[in-house]
Amino acid sequence: MTEPDENVVAAVIFTGVALLVGTDLLADAGSGAADLHLGAEALATVLALLGAGRFYRRARRARAEAVAWRAQAEELLAGVGRSVEVRFQAWGLSEAESEVALLLLKGLSFKEIAAVRETSERTSREQARAVYKKAGVAGRAELSAWFIEDLLPPADARD
Repeated sequence: MTEPDENVVAAVIFTGVALLVGTDLLADAGSGAADLHLGAEALATVLALLGAGRFYRRARRARAEAVAWRAQAEELLAGVGRSVEVRFQAWGLSEAESEVALLLLKGLSFKEIAAVRETSERTSREQARAVYKKAGVAGRAELSAWFIEDLLPPADARD
């Protein structure tokens, strides 16, 4: 279960207050309450409804921003995936080597790669060596760094 949005909770609370005060206003109006009392309750009802509307609009805006951010993040990740595939092709990796390289980038151990691919651990190690050789890197750390370097802003831009 997800945690409710604070804006939605506030909108519900304000709506509840408006309903309670509005109900009391109607009951008081029928019993001949003073105009000042009725005016105060009417003002409280209107303010509660305005508060509910404000929080509801904020919740909708936040939800729309989250949807837009999620779509942008998915688009960026898809772009990264395409860039990785292009680089694998440029290095001339076979399909099996590409799969091993991707699993290495995801941080899986040789044992885990072997289990995922249903091969031996020795086969995974040999395919990893082929990836490193074709990529011109010394090992997993350099392979990962090759891709991470392009994702991070230059050091002088981070200050």
